[in-house]
Amino acid sequence: MTKPGIKYRMAGIGEILWDLLPDGKQLGGSPMNVVYHCQAAGIKSVVVSAVGSDPLGNEIIEKVRRIGNSTEYIQICTDRPTGTVSVLLNQGIPDFTIHKNVAWDQIKWNDSLKELAGNLDAVAFGSLSQRDEISRTTIKKFLSHMRPDSIRVFDINLRQDYHSKKLVSEALEMATILKINDEEMPVLSAYQNLEGSVYDQIKEIIGLYKLDLVAFTKGGMGSILYSHELISEMPATKVKIQDTVGAGDTFTGVLIAGLLQGKPLEEIHQEAANLAAWVCTKEGGTPPYKA
Repeated sequence: MTKPGIKYRMAGIGEILWDLLPDGKQLGGSPMNVVYHCQAAGIKSVVVSAVGSDPLGNEIIEKVRRIGNSTEYIQICTDRPTGTVSVLLNQGIPDFTIHKNVAWDQIKWNDSLKELAGNLDAVAFGSLSQRDEISRTTIKKFLSHMRPDSIRVFDINLRQDYHSKKLVSEALEMATILKINDEEMPVLSAYQNLEGSVYDQIKEIIGLYKLDLVAFTKGGMGSILYSHELISEMPATKVKIQDTVGAGDTFTGVLIAGLLQGKPLEEIHQEAANLAAWVCTKEGGTPPYKA
């Protein structure tokens, strides 16, 4: 359990940015999205990232506070701009162009992160935020300072060419849970020489990396939670899609919250699927829960 006096139970570490959508910019970055939805599900959560010392960075700080999340661990980077992603939508499905050499590539390790890591119950991290050595080193140190019984979710989040077999394998070694979608699974299968059905591949990856759970999402085709004790399959909730930005992150956030709250896996799965579908009816990855 979290030590008395520690404010947070879960953190998302990595990118925070503006998604530049056709109708305007929206707060984004997978770790930020996961934190937002995990906190909405009842778990005190915080994002660990960096923004530039610029107007876009100031806007992110203001926005994070406005939506009820803490900016305590958002660093200010003076020599890199705030991260942005250009997003084109094709029938609601996003095509991302992620810009390089930005603030979240420069997350610095420090004593406050060491203290935070040692007192958390869960963390979410991905591969994109490890494209630069500085943030990659910080994320590895952060994970190494977490308790052995903590939940460490590798939300693989393969983007552009910002990943490699070595990076993915090292991240899986540090994880207890893998979150992956149907577009990412073939890449992972090629990296790890996995064969057979999706179920065979999931079972093999669990064995290879001693994972507790794999969450496999398939967009409109539903999702699978595969653990040692249970395989839960869930159809996708049918909704009118605005865009699918942040849907997978919502699933991850609700999953982490449910696990920390000790809910049955089937109940967690239903809640995660429902909330991910709801986010698809809204614009961006962090829509307000109340009008």
